[in-house]
Amino acid sequence: MANSAQAKKRARQAEKNRRHNASQRSMLRTYIKNVYKAIAEGDKTNAEAAYKAAGPVIDSMAGKGLIHKNKAARHKSRMNGHVRAMA
Repeated sequence: MANSAQAKKRARQAEKNRRHNASQRSMLRTYIKNVYKAIAEGDKTNAEAAYKAAGPVIDSMAGKGLIHKNKAARHKSRMNGHVRAMA
C-alpha cells in the first residue's frame, strides 16, 4: 500500500480516473450497441439516426485516448457498411 503522501494521492487519482474511464467506455459501448440493435431490427431510419449519434461519441473517445484511433475508424466503418447495406 502507498506510504508517502505523493503515492497516496496518486492512488486516489488513479482510482478516480479508472472510474471515469469505465463510465466513458460503458457509454461508448451503449452507443455502438444501439446501432447494431437498430440494424438487427431492420429499421434503416432508426439505424441511421443511431449511427449519426454514435459517430461523434466514438471520435471523442478516440481523441481522449480511451480507444485507439484505428479502432474508432474500424467501428465506424463497419457500422456504416452495415447501415448502407440495409434495404
